[in-house]
Amino acid sequence: MHFPLMETSSSSWVFKFFFARLLIFFLSSSPCFSWRLHSSIINSTIEHQNHTFISEFRVVTRRLLNECPDPNPYLQIEVTPNSNLADEENVTVTISGVLVPDEHDWVAMISPSNSDISKCPLNEVLYIETGDLTKLPLLCHYPIKAQYLGIDQDYLKCTKKECKEYDNGKCVLNTCSGSLKFHVINIRTEIEFVFFAGGFDTPCILTRSNPVKFANPKQPLYGHLSSIDSTGTSMRLTWVSGDKEPQQVQYENRKQTSEVTTFTQDDMCSLLVPSPAKDFGWHDPGFIHSAVMTGLQPSSIYSYKYGSDSVGWSDQFQFRTPPAGGSNELKFLIYGDMGKAPHDASIEHYIQPGALSVVRALTDEVDSGNVESIFHIGDISYATGFLVEWDFFLQLISPVASQVSYMTATGNHERDYQESGSVYITPDSGGECGVPYETYFPMPTAAKDKPWYSIEQASVHFTIISTEHDWSENSDQYEWMKRDMATVDRSKTPWLIFMGHRPMYTSTDGVFSVDKNFVKDVEPLLLDNKVDLAFFGHVHNYERTCAVYQEECKAMPTMDENGISTYDNSNYSAPVHAVMGMAGFTLDKFKTDDVDCWSLRRISNFGYVRGHATKEEINFEFVNANTRQIEDSFRIIKKQSSEFVDVSQIMNRFAGMPMDEPNTQSDI
Repeated sequence: MHFPLMETSSSSWVFKFFFARLLIFFLSSSPCFSWRLHSSIINSTIEHQNHTFISEFRVVTRRLLNECPDPNPYLQIEVTPNSNLADEENVTVTISGVLVPDEHDWVAMISPSNSDISKCPLNEVLYIETGDLTKLPLLCHYPIKAQYLGIDQDYLKCTKKECKEYDNGKCVLNTCSGSLKFHVINIRTEIEFVFFAGGFDTPCILTRSNPVKFANPKQPLYGHLSSIDSTGTSMRLTWVSGDKEPQQVQYENRKQTSEVTTFTQDDMCSLLVPSPAKDFGWHDPGFIHSAVMTGLQPSSIYSYKYGSDSVGWSDQFQFRTPPAGGSNELKFLIYGDMGKAPHDASIEHYIQPGALSVVRALTDEVDSGNVESIFHIGDISYATGFLVEWDFFLQLISPVASQVSYMTATGNHERDYQESGSVYITPDSGGECGVPYETYFPMPTAAKDKPWYSIEQASVHFTIISTEHDWSENSDQYEWMKRDMATVDRSKTPWLIFMGHRPMYTSTDGVFSVDKNFVKDVEPLLLDNKVDLAFFGHVHNYERTCAVYQEECKAMPTMDENGISTYDNSNYSAPVHAVMGMAGFTLDKFKTDDVDCWSLRRISNFGYVRGHATKEEINFEFVNANTRQIEDSFRIIKKQSSEFVDVSQIMNRFAGMPMDEPNTQSDI
């Protein structure tokens, strides 16, 4: 403990302060301390069973938060700016008048969990179900993010001193101060900053700021695009606002009016133990607007803005429509398991450490003009019941999702929850049960909670499924997969790519990495329909296989002198599988022994996959997001049957192309 800079002649209340600090120190180590979790809860999993990720910070909402026994009259908290916050801003929080700087002192950014805080006492009944009978939600709010004040090294060293008491002209009592920077985005509701002692395990409140408001809580924000069909002539724009009245998207002297929706706490899932989404993780999502821009041309560039005169307009953006299904060339990016990470030094509920570097690299790719579409195959935001984190994710991807079609698949952290209809009965969605995901990312699906669909762009047919919904033989999704892949016109779209979240093959150890029943039921469909590639996420690394079926290599690629592997699908044998869950979440390690023969390339680095398809071949490159280096490169070629290709296509294919020498080097 760091003692204050003072003389023994200072007033008696100072000694009361020291006594109070010592009381906090000793009581915090006692199992009887009133704001610690009861030992029966600490030593059990009951209280945490609906959390998909556990940390001291994530469960701070289960602590009873008293005012600290701290008589310090000098303590102050200053927030700059303290009103009319911009839609994105770095806010400085300064704590001053501290007598005893401590490494466990921390500052939290708080947002109201509902607009009428007088209702908070009613939430007590929900906590009875947890077995944690004395704990109430944190200030009827929950911490969005937090930082230890010791991040400012001047704080613990008390470099910034201010004299508070003098004796005969001599300073007898100094206080200390420290400052933190918080990256803040417009989440519509007021925010507060609260200064705590006791760390995350035994927090008590020292002081708190006044509420800080955003300049325009109704501002239209976080617009992102998606395709609604395979024509490339229409694009959906979805955005968030605090305004429930319809707004517009204006583009190329045209306009479309938005449809408006939202979701409530009643839409979230919960069981005997309240889920984060239903209870202390709830945050009002505002209103989600969606409008379809029509009358577009494929592979073309347009500008747009969205909003209304009454609440304001977004910036002007440019976007590119994808190529129409059946045309020749497509340039696209694929990845899974991204999530988000803070732009400041904060601790958050669930941080995916690679997300920032990946988004920076993706932004450069999109800004270059060489990307026409993006596919994010599950585990989208990792909000997992802490709803405000969807806003942070949408803000993070805005630089890319505002410019090109951003297509998604659902993952376990969007959908899974007990007794909710998901295949897996884990609490991985934190009680969201797919509702926020489907609201924020409306895909061209047949119905709500049936998040499977297909779309064609240029020479590729994408079949996108939900591994979290029933895929067993004769289920609705199984029958849809059969019909969709069986009816692909391979003369129009010669490449068939299958996407879902959970993989069929991985060299990473893990009980839940591969579901053998999923493989047993669905893998034969891939073979029967001559799927070229199967892309998955869920496992947090990159891995590529041979052309594999039932764990046997049916064909091997060749490798040229540049290290590029080539699969020849002219005489089809089996799909190539690739796992690409390396876009943000903490990376998984590969097993070091007993590597299966079907595994050809294994990389545990943050990155994404760059795709380039023509009717003659399809190329892929794994890009390391930090170095921007290509760490794996492969392609698939296919000599189309004469019954599908006319003479002009054949002539165009070979005109001016040098013939490659055959290469038989194996890529093992």
